[in-house]
Amino acid sequence: MERKRSDRIADDIEGLIFDGTFADGDRLDEVQLASRFSVSRTPIREALQRLAQTGLVVQIPRRGVFVRQPGPVELLEMFEVMAELEAVCARLAASRISEKALTDLRDANKRCRAVVEAQDTDDYYRENERFHAILYRQSGNGFLEQECLRLQRRLQPFRRIQLRVRGRMKQSMA
Repeated sequence: MERKRSDRIADDIEGLIFDGTFADGDRLDEVQLASRFSVSRTPIREALQRLAQTGLVVQIPRRGVFVRQPGPVELLEMFEVMAELEAVCARLAASRISEKALTDLRDANKRCRAVVEAQDTDDYYRENERFHAILYRQSGNGFLEQECLRLQRRLQPFRRIQLRVRGRMKQSMA
């Protein structure tokens, strides 16, 4: 499936934030970004909105979009909460999961293993996200599912970047 241009641009901007090109508090100028990526401002706006949903940038009306990096303590706290929410989902799903969803979960797990072998962190992230979405849905608790998805979006850039650390993808798979 071909990804939207704005999604690819959001990933690139995310990379520029993580490599230090854009630092915490920097203003992201739409015109400069449009020039940098050789696109109109529309996909830039869409990319910045996606990044705002993750919390990696903050949009301030009439001022612009600014990089917002959480500190290490805040990040650790978010990951702790995510782990606990996912554990609750797994516990509930264990007794509520449908046969079809169980088959889908096994298939998602197989695809995760295949991309680990291929050492493709981006595909692994997407397949792992699919695996977790099944668990969230099969918890049978719509509120819990939405909270997990919200926090997953917030942690997305950090989860993606950590997979690039040597051995982390295999550790995640295990």
